[in-house]
Amino acid sequence: MPLNTILLLGAALFCIGLAVVVTRKNAIAVLIGIELMLNAANLNLVAFSRFDAVELQGQIFALFVITVAAAEAAVALAIVIKVYQHFQTANLDKINELKG
Repeated sequence: MPLNTILLLGAALFCIGLAVVVTRKNAIAVLIGIELMLNAANLNLVAFSRFDAVELQGQIFALFVITVAAAEAAVALAIVIKVYQHFQTANLDKINELKG
């Protein structure tokens, strides 16, 4: 598969993720959009790494990004759960201040 096709797919995934983050009001949907953008970046890293068979920095960096994304998802979901318990909603427009 040519590099241009892979990069176009990565750009499309990133744009879809960005559109989800900008348009959705649900906190879980926003987190899914962020994860989609991180996966698009990983796709681009692996695509560039594929064309340099000696150096594997792109693939190694993609593994680090996956690890950070898993930690980010765990912390963000914990925060969303606590916010939902306090405000009884996951709608980001209705949560406009974090005071009790």
